[in-house]
Amino acid sequence: METRVDQQIEAATRRNKVHPHKMVLYVGITSLVMMFIALTSAYIVRRASGNWLEFSIPGIFYINTLVILTSSLTLQLAHRAFKRERSGAYKGWIVTTLVLGIAFLVLQYMGWEALAAQGVPLKINPAGDFVYSISWLHAAHVVGGIAALAVSVVLAFVLKLRRTPVRQLRLELIMIYWHFVDVLWLYLIIFLSLQR
Repeated sequence: METRVDQQIEAATRRNKVHPHKMVLYVGITSLVMMFIALTSAYIVRRASGNWLEFSIPGIFYINTLVILTSSLTLQLAHRAFKRERSGAYKGWIVTTLVLGIAFLVLQYMGWEALAAQGVPLKINPAGDFVYSISWLHAAHVVGGIAALAVSVVLAFVLKLRRTPVRQLRLELIMIYWHFVDVLWLYLIIFLSLQR
């Protein structure tokens, strides 16, 4: 069964320069980029209209940034191990990526608590509301990436590592999405830091 699916994937890739699943992912990512650009634009417009609380982004958000960027590196190392069919290294790096993704969410929650502790609770001022909304929306997309990573971790331990087109495509789709949420967070933290 898998060989037939592998052949279909190879045929689809040969016919098109970009695999159809990747194309769908790129379209989805493009719509997410437009949504976050709209949110950050609304942030700028609303800030200019007054009644805006000035505050600093909690330092834990910067630690969070290092965690999510490191997770991109570990996922890249997992991909390299996958291509070389080095099962032990692949398992280690994919598990590390999953753990870092979960750590990002935990630190994100701690960042929200730090915001509330410094007097920026939700529903008091639009400034805080925007930061919570933007970071919550991003976290929701990270949860989607963590779910895909969790499936990869399970498959890494259940199936013998073989570099097939189906498995390679699956890992590439996860990598594209995960790198996207990483770059998106980098954009958001830079944007929010510059708005102080």
